[in-house]
Amino acid sequence: MSTVDKTKTRYNKLQKRLRREMGQAIADYNMVEEGDRIMVCLSGGKDSYTMLDILLNLQKSAPINFELLAVNLDQKQPGFPEHILPEYLQSIKVPYHVIEQDTYSVVTSVIPEGKTTCGLCSRMRRGALYAYAEDNGFNKIALGHHRDDIIETFFLNMFYGGQLKAMPAKLKSDNGKHIVIRPLSYSREKDIAEFAELKKYPIIPCNLCGSQDNLQRVQMKKMLNQWDREFPGRIETIFNGLKNIKPSQLLDRQLFDFETLTQSTEVEKMGDSHPVVFPALSAGK
Repeated sequence: MSTVDKTKTRYNKLQKRLRREMGQAIADYNMVEEGDRIMVCLSGGKDSYTMLDILLNLQKSAPINFELLAVNLDQKQPGFPEHILPEYLQSIKVPYHVIEQDTYSVVTSVIPEGKTTCGLCSRMRRGALYAYAEDNGFNKIALGHHRDDIIETFFLNMFYGGQLKAMPAKLKSDNGKHIVIRPLSYSREKDIAEFAELKKYPIIPCNLCGSQDNLQRVQMKKMLNQWDREFPGRIETIFNGLKNIKPSQLLDRQLFDFETLTQSTEVEKMGDSHPVVFPALSAGK
């Protein structure tokens, strides 16, 4: 088999896998419904390019009708190539909009040099995107986080925040006005990276947070990559664990009613069928 044929075969396998995984994630969490207007957040990185690509692919054969709009936030970072995304989106005939907001100057003026900028940057970016979605009638916001992002976030929250919390595949924003979906929740970063390379997306690097090598998330990524090399299958097991929670085997008194637990309570037979469900737990914060 020639190199060209091998590349084409690999591309087809990756596309089918990513399409299958996204389709399953969308079905499992009811991410997309009839008549949805979905704002697809496009950063210029491999993840958001791939998310848009597979969503467009699924849209063609979906049994329901939904609208997609690619939206980029131009944060006015020095040297940002403003022409790349519009030219790419025009070339594939995808409707798009660019929001121009100088969050870069705000972040760099507030955060001391050498300190992590991600927290403030992400809040400002989220605010700009949420405002555009609300002003223009988009009921869903699609983000390009993948399975590795979810697992990294889980360990970050556990190691540094003292919480068992990750990134949900679907959530309601804190202000209650937006439904955020992560269609790539079931996909591995290494598959996305290879797919993006084969597609030759015009990747735009982030000169703000992307240049900070000592971020806690970078350290989590290194840890997980090492585990993946040394213990194949561990990452899959961890991810499956996030979908198979046993409240009675943890220590959260708000999540499970330990106080009234007695010998007659059939927790083991019925699984965790006696948890106390509070409204805050289903609010998707």
